[in-house]
Amino acid sequence: MTTLHDLYAEQGQSPWLDNLRRDWIQDGTLAGLVDQGIRGITSNPTIFAKAISGQDTYDEQFRSLIATTSVEDAYWDLVVDDILAALAILRPTYDASDGSDGFVSVEVAPSLAHDTAGTTEAARGLHTRIDRPNVLVKIPATPECVPSIRQMITEGRSINVTLIFSLTRYAEVMEAYLSGLEALAASGTDDLSGVASVASFFISRVDTEVDKRIEAAAKDAPGLLELRGKAAVAQARLAYALFTETFSGPRWAALAAKGARVQRPLWASTSTKNPAYPDLAYVDTLIGPDTVNTMPDGTVADFLDHGTVARTVDHDVDGARSVIDRLAAAGIDMEDVAGVLETEGVASFAASFDDLMASLTTKAGELAGR
Repeated sequence: MTTLHDLYAEQGQSPWLDNLRRDWIQDGTLAGLVDQGIRGITSNPTIFAKAISGQDTYDEQFRSLIATTSVEDAYWDLVVDDILAALAILRPTYDASDGSDGFVSVEVAPSLAHDTAGTTEAARGLHTRIDRPNVLVKIPATPECVPSIRQMITEGRSINVTLIFSLTRYAEVMEAYLSGLEALAASGTDDLSGVASVASFFISRVDTEVDKRIEAAAKDAPGLLELRGKAAVAQARLAYALFTETFSGPRWAALAAKGARVQRPLWASTSTKNPAYPDLAYVDTLIGPDTVNTMPDGTVADFLDHGTVARTVDHDVDGARSVIDRLAAAGIDMEDVAGVLETEGVASFAASFDDLMASLTTKAGELAGR
């Protein structure tokens, strides 16, 4: 047993891996991490860009694909094959957990982040193409994509909602999930247990942005400096309080009676960006039941080495609220912070995708010339 096993067994939090590489699938690294307690995998365009452009593992298949298809279609073939292989490795976890864990996430194209119809079509297409019960299609929580989230749930499809940065947007995402389940039930589905969802609330990037604003505002209010590194965890703890409130009461009870599963908060972006902060600043502080923490492999290694297994996610909620209130009083608007981070997040994934397409186009020319 490892600390990852203890995290789930003792505290009800599922540790997932925020990385996916074909060589890890092939050499047993991924299966070894699952043996150590990893219970799911998340991926995104940046992760695949690093994996595909950073090794020659994909070259043989890519060469074969580009003989008959476009570079972008070849990319999706590479991605889907990796996702299918990872899903097979995680399937025993899915089965043993009665469908509550063992998921692998794959994201729709980042160019669709502001396209409701396009996102809905792409998410539906990925679900149909992959056709495995433990796949989660990732949809960004932009205003345009919230209706897509609801539609996918209405169709009984499992979704990972990504790029959530604010409590307001998080509330909208949970509402989309609940109303989607209600619509699914109203269509005649009596058993809702086949639908799963997580809501990916991003953590460390919040501190990166807020700390910059604190340092700027501290010229007039030096006391603000003590709040550096505290906004992200404070907001996440308030998000967990909102989660427990939302998934309780008569409305939720009616859905739960039909087998509905809670939409678990997933803490994303949990590696520490500021070297002055502890390496597990966004892991040890957000442990609690019905949650997921998706960690890059370096953070997984750190938690295996010296992580602390203890419930912390609902510790000192009043203190968390005080942090956010003090920031607001100093003119640091968390909704504005969220807007900046959402724009940056979408742009970052789009840039990774575009860079990879350019790299693959170059590689296609090179391989064709051999």
